[in-house]
Amino acid sequence: MRVIILAFALLLTTASVLSSATDPYLQKRQEMVRDDIRGRGIKDGRVLSAMAKIPRHLFVGERLRRQAYADTPLPIGEGQTISQPYVVALMTEALRLKPGDRVLEIGTGSGYQAAVLAEMVKEVYSIEIRKDLAETADKRLKELGYKNVAVKYGDGYLGWPEYAPFDAVIITASVNHIPPPLLKQLKEGGRLILPLGSTLFYQTLTLVTKKKGGDLAVEQMGAVAFVPMTGEALKRR
Repeated sequence: MRVIILAFALLLTTASVLSSATDPYLQKRQEMVRDDIRGRGIKDGRVLSAMAKIPRHLFVGERLRRQAYADTPLPIGEGQTISQPYVVALMTEALRLKPGDRVLEIGTGSGYQAAVLAEMVKEVYSIEIRKDLAETADKRLKELGYKNVAVKYGDGYLGWPEYAPFDAVIITASVNHIPPPLLKQLKEGGRLILPLGSTLFYQTLTLVTKKKGGDLAVEQMGAVAFVPMTGEALKRR
C-alpha cells in the first residue's frame, strides 16, 4: 500500500511539473483563485473551476501577460479594460447560473467574461460595440474551442432579440439606468447584473431579478468602477 501511495504521489507531482511546463502561468492562476477569489468569499465551485482553467493571460496583450493574474483591471485597447478577476467572479456567482442557461453579455471586451460564462452554461450571446474588439474576441474564443459563444458587433443596449428570452444578462459597462430592451429580453425569474449609477465616477453593482408579472427585485452589492456604455445608452441619459 505504501508503494502504491508513493507511486500515486509521484504521478501527481510529475503531472504538476508537466502542466507547469506547458502552462507557465498555471501557478499564478491557482494563486489568483486561492487568494483573490475564494479567499475573498466566492463559494460557487463552478465559478472557481472556470477561473482556475481559463488562461486569462491570453485575453490581454503580450506586454501585460505577467500582470494577467493580479487582482486588477487591465487595458485591452480602445479605452476599454478587462475587469479584475474578483469582480468577474462576483458578478458571475451572483447570477446563480445553471448548466442549461442561455446568457446575454453586453460588452464582450477581450472575451474573458464570455469564456467564464461559457464554462458554466449552455449558450452565451455576447455583444461588443467596438468592431475590432468584437472580431478579436470572436477569433480568440474560437481558437480556444468555445463553440457555445456567439459574438456580435453591435449596440448592446438593444440586446439580441432573436435569441431572447435569456436566463441571465450581464452588463460589463456602466450605465445610469437599466436598459428597457434588456429587461424585456430577460425571462421571468431571470437575473440581470450591472454597474448602475454615474458613468463618470463610481457605480453600484446591482443585481435585478425579474419577478412574476414583471416586478423587479433589486439588490445592491457594493461600489465598482466600470468604463461607460456607449451608443444608444448615451442618448437615453
